[in-house]
Amino acid sequence: MSNGQGAFTVDLDDIQGLLAFGYGKLKEASFLLLDVRDATAAREWLSRCTVNNAVKLDSAPPTALHVALSCPGLRALGVPEDIVQGFSPEFVAGMSSDESRARRLGDVGNNDPAYWHWGNASEVVPHVVVLLYAVKDRLAAWQDKVLTECAAGFTLVKCLTTTDMDGHEAFGFRDGISEPRIDWDRERAAVDQELREYTNIACLGEFVLGYPNEYGEYTERPLLDAQRDPGGQLPRAEDEPDMADLGRNGSYLVLRQLRQDVGGFWQFVDRVADGDAAAREHLAEAMVGRTTEGDALIPTGERIPGEQDPRNTFTYRGDEEGLHCPIGAHIRRSNPRNTDLPPGANGFFSWAIRTLGFDADALANDHVSSTRFHRLMRRGREYGTRQTLSQALVAPPEPAHTDRTYDGTGLHFICLAANITRQFEFVQSAWLAGVRFDSLHGESDPLLGNRQPDPIGAPTDSFSIPVANGCDRRVTGLPQFITVIGGGYFFMPGIRALRFLSKVKP
Repeated sequence: MSNGQGAFTVDLDDIQGLLAFGYGKLKEASFLLLDVRDATAAREWLSRCTVNNAVKLDSAPPTALHVALSCPGLRALGVPEDIVQGFSPEFVAGMSSDESRARRLGDVGNNDPAYWHWGNASEVVPHVVVLLYAVKDRLAAWQDKVLTECAAGFTLVKCLTTTDMDGHEAFGFRDGISEPRIDWDRERAAVDQELREYTNIACLGEFVLGYPNEYGEYTERPLLDAQRDPGGQLPRAEDEPDMADLGRNGSYLVLRQLRQDVGGFWQFVDRVADGDAAAREHLAEAMVGRTTEGDALIPTGERIPGEQDPRNTFTYRGDEEGLHCPIGAHIRRSNPRNTDLPPGANGFFSWAIRTLGFDADALANDHVSSTRFHRLMRRGREYGTRQTLSQALVAPPEPAHTDRTYDGTGLHFICLAANITRQFEFVQSAWLAGVRFDSLHGESDPLLGNRQPDPIGAPTDSFSIPVANGCDRRVTGLPQFITVIGGGYFFMPGIRALRFLSKVKP
């Protein structure tokens, strides 16, 4: 395969396929949270389980299997501690490891890990997650087969089931429209240079370890002395060719179980709209940032190079005040679609004026960190019972957040990234949970916000809708619509690295 750099190829046969495919044709899925029962037997299963790779096939396979391991899982398998410590600090620490991380991620109040159904201090972080995908009516038998084969080595902690909601998330909005396009051919220069135009193409190293990222650098990962891999099972590092690269072709996998209060969401917007159906729909779409069928609220005159889906060809240039898509809308927070510099004319003097802050309009558009350094590859699936709008409007209240027997309906959020801190944790803390996004105040994400007071005690339960030539319309008293009930950080290794980890000497 051509890689645009002439020196290194991309090892698609060594990369787990989840990085390349969303398995949209495999409508059934389940995620098995496992603990190591017997390390020897667990390692033996990991050494032979069939994992789908990233090589493109002529047609979708009937089933797919992927494996990711938590830091406690690596230790339970007997991986030496010096290798474990070579992974990123946030992976080693874990998602629910301390109050500071919980506060940054918005995991306070009802989201506090103490209430989680799995993944907290009392409900031990699962050692391994096995992700299963299958065509219709094939999952049950496939899952039983996998559980039987790995039973000697693992105990099933929890099975996260999923529901095919026909491309919509639980609130009823079309989902999965906007994802970054990985530069698998490595045609884009991976160097630290300013980009003036938004692009949906991201360097391979933003998602796959062992390749250069948007900074032109290689993310830290475990590099081993070649003597520890005498059989040459691991690939060698591009940036340090004498070292065996345990991270290459792997990625970090973030998994969070998000329970959605579908009835609470639609009943709230209905009350604010005084029961008017059109006003209710308008408010809900303003909060999300798209129509229920996924159309952008932004006029689609601008085109992003390489993008074909008309629902994904827009930026927020020209809507800096949020008159079309409110600044605090969910999709605008999660992907601001900005560039390294505020918009302006080409040329050195224009660049200098905007960069040094002398252009007031440009300065007003420069409150958000450049998007390209914080992209996520989402691979989540919905679960529970899909509700129609009429059902949601009369649904009874959700049980208390302390009820650990109730999973409800929601999303198994999954994202892949090479840098947990710069990608997932930044987006979650600065853009979604943050109450200072793009100069806003008193509000966090209208869907994901926990509504807890900010550090000085000010409320954060508002959502503002800009109005031309007038004061913003401010909706107050938003309840919490989404509650975190489980989560963890996992490492999804390259297939060769998975086999190596199954045999590495403790």
